[in-house]
Amino acid sequence: MKLTHIGPEGSLSNAIVTRARLGLPDLAVGLGTLTVLYVAARVGSQSLVHFSPPEVIPTVSLDPRSLPNYAARSTLRMFIALFCSVIFTFIYGYAAARSRRAEKVLIPLLDILQSVPVLGFLSITVTGFIALFRGSLLGLEAAAIFAIFTGQVWNMTFSFYQSLRTIPRELDEMASLYRLSRWERFTRLELPSSAIGLVWNGMMSFGGGWFFLAASEAISVLNRSYTLPGLGSYVAAAVAARNMHALGWAIITMVLLIIAIDQFFWRPLVTLADKYKMEMSAGEVVRFWVVDLWRSARLPAFIHGLFNPLVQRVDRLLSSATSVADKPAPETGRKSGEMLYNVLLVTVSLALLFAAARFVLNDVKLSELARALLLGLATAGRVVILLVLGTVVWTPIAVAIGFNPRLSRICQPVVQVLASFPANFVFPFATLAFLEMGVSINWGSILLMALGAQWYLLFNAIGGAQSIPNDLREMASSIGLRGRGAWLKLIAPG
Repeated sequence: MKLTHIGPEGSLSNAIVTRARLGLPDLAVGLGTLTVLYVAARVGSQSLVHFSPPEVIPTVSLDPRSLPNYAARSTLRMFIALFCSVIFTFIYGYAAARSRRAEKVLIPLLDILQSVPVLGFLSITVTGFIALFRGSLLGLEAAAIFAIFTGQVWNMTFSFYQSLRTIPRELDEMASLYRLSRWERFTRLELPSSAIGLVWNGMMSFGGGWFFLAASEAISVLNRSYTLPGLGSYVAAAVAARNMHALGWAIITMVLLIIAIDQFFWRPLVTLADKYKMEMSAGEVVRFWVVDLWRSARLPAFIHGLFNPLVQRVDRLLSSATSVADKPAPETGRKSGEMLYNVLLVTVSLALLFAAARFVLNDVKLSELARALLLGLATAGRVVILLVLGTVVWTPIAVAIGFNPRLSRICQPVVQVLASFPANFVFPFATLAFLEMGVSINWGSILLMALGAQWYLLFNAIGGAQSIPNDLREMASSIGLRGRGAWLKLIAPG
């Protein structure tokens, strides 16, 4: 087969003709890509049907033959939410990391937003989405995607912000020395520096999204409940009907789906992100069969050659549009502006605090306030205990996985499945076990919280261990830094 690539000038004299036989890798890549696009288009078209409350949506069928369609619809929602999360992460995290004034507002606001339950966002946004897509099922689909988005985005944003704040000073100064534009600095320094942490946190956030599937696919509008077809709603319907046969099929489908996404999406991303590790010496090359298959195919390179001139042109356009000013702002003006901003921020904070105190004193009894504070302290105590125990247990395991590529290849899909399995399915069985063993629910609730929170610790610790440069590890080994010394001076700071 003859592949012809016309140069950017478009003339026949500049045509580059490449004669190549398309092999099995090209066939696999082409068929795989077309299959994914076809399934996405077919599943997406099911959302383009008419819907206007109080119309009725067909109930979720517990027939196992419906599971492939339900799984595809849920997966499409998850990936759309992930795409939106990445865009939000880049914008919000960049603004917080590069502006000291914005950081003082955006980071506390981000901490508050991640504390709001997913159902809290869903209850106040669903009406707006239905009004935005009036007469279409897209309104409910957008509300479900937004709910999944709020379960994914906050952790990714914190990770990206932290990566930007910890870029080595010498690299930052080199970017300034070469007068890189904001776009060039972002694509050539900041994005590669945050790649490992962002991929691992994205993987963990995506896994956590499965936890919220059942909640996001069950939506209440005008005092009526609507259940979107999907894997989460199928599981919820199976639990409500006490149909263990259907629940078993759903669990098998979820496990297979998680493994497939890990093999064809996350593992290739982890492999590609590893090359952006900041180190001076060459470490072990991480390989994966999907990446090797993609690189051995000629079709991706040919398509890249077709679109590369356009990509380069857009890159130059964005680089010129985001040029850095030649002269920095005067120091005196910067200090006066900073002081004015701080005064304004403190004034607004005091006004909000005064309004909250006035509401509490007028509408809430002091006894209720005291009880709420005590209950809040009890919850905070459980969270602290959970964090301490989780850190002690999972950090050594995560470091072992992060330092050993072979162990990482074995453990990553297992961790993905365990982290993605909805922990609320285990709550009834765990509660019964606590009652049988006589364990107080005040202490047992810590274990229930750990079922969901421990994976955040594990994924972040694995990402941190993998981002430690090999040259630092080799240096520590050469000077005999082991045991407690290695933990204090190499692993913990990394």
